[in-house]
Amino acid sequence: PMVFVVVGVALGSGGLGLLPVSPNAESTKVLTEITLALLLFADASTLRLREVRSDAALPARLLSIGLLLTIFIGAVTARILMPAEGLAFACLLGAILAPTDAALGLPIFNNPRVPVRIRRALNLESGLNDGIATPFVLLFLAFATASETHGGGGLGWLAGALAEIGLALVAALAVGGVGGWLLAQATRRRWTSHGPQQLAVLGLALAAYFGSVAIGGNGFIAAFVGGILFREITRSALVEATEFTETFGSFLSLLIWGLFGAVLVTTVVPRTTDLRPVLYAILSLTLVRMVSVAAALVGSGLRRDTVGMMGWFGPRGLASVVFTLIALDSFREAGRAEATLVTAATWTILLSVVLHGLSATPLSKWYARRLEAAPEPPAETQDAPEMRPRRHVLEGHSTGTS
Repeated sequence: PMVFVVVGVALGSGGLGLLPVSPNAESTKVLTEITLALLLFADASTLRLREVRSDAALPARLLSIGLLLTIFIGAVTARILMPAEGLAFACLLGAILAPTDAALGLPIFNNPRVPVRIRRALNLESGLNDGIATPFVLLFLAFATASETHGGGGLGWLAGALAEIGLALVAALAVGGVGGWLLAQATRRRWTSHGPQQLAVLGLALAAYFGSVAIGGNGFIAAFVGGILFREITRSALVEATEFTETFGSFLSLLIWGLFGAVLVTTVVPRTTDLRPVLYAILSLTLVRMVSVAAALVGSGLRRDTVGMMGWFGPRGLASVVFTLIALDSFREAGRAEATLVTAATWTILLSVVLHGLSATPLSKWYARRLEAAPEPPAETQDAPEMRPRRHVLEGHSTGTS
């Protein structure tokens, strides 16, 4: 991601001008939304529950208490630093920057000296929290634009947002449930083979997104819930076929990082005059994330350095980029100023790309050495089965991490 962001900046309007893409261009919006939808479906449909059932409490803490606190503390921080923007703005910014992205902390997941329990918890958090955060982003975005689109009165925005969620669930049931059952039946009867199965899963992921949008639902929720239903219906029998969808989505995600550099970084960074969004970005990556994780892990028996390391490695990535572009588009349609929101989100994501990308390798080595030097085997090192990394296309196979 660091490389592609730099390439995007170099090719964007602030550099060579070879990639003159506008943030409100329809092609940019469609590409980013499709990418996130594919990864949401793939993440949800390839989760092997039996691999985490024996130690589900740790990822569950991060995905429930940790995620909700991240949104809440992020909203409180935004409200304090930028009070003129309002409560809805603060909640929306907190939700946009709550999901994490494992791709930015890859050395953590590739280092076998880091305990499997810890890598697995961060892995699952990254794979699932973007889907869980999506309804919150949808609700707060509707709330933030309500005063302009609904005249400031009533709860029409809430009814509209809930309707989008409900229609998304209908699309998810039709595609993930019925489509998954049909594909499972075709597989059981040997009417299909591995290659066509891969294309079928990709088609289901796209159908969940576009089908939901076509009936007025939220495509991301449909893709995520559809992936969950697909996994349950097929009983994880098509995990290998789903990897093609994940690989394709991961490839597209690299293009999104290039667009992030060309579209947002080159537009926002040179024009930043108000330092409050930059301060918010720093606090979001440190105070907001680390306090939330520390609170979520109270009573877990983990060491302080483990809690600190897990709190730090909460990089903001692809989901936050997509949510930012969607919010930008919605704010402009509603006639609301979007500069502060986009500036705060862009700086947070950019600093995360740089800081988490540069610190992942040295901190993973430092953390592994501390655990190895512990006088007694810590709780972190208890036996646990290895788990396939999310975003497997980025998985490294080097063992030279010691």
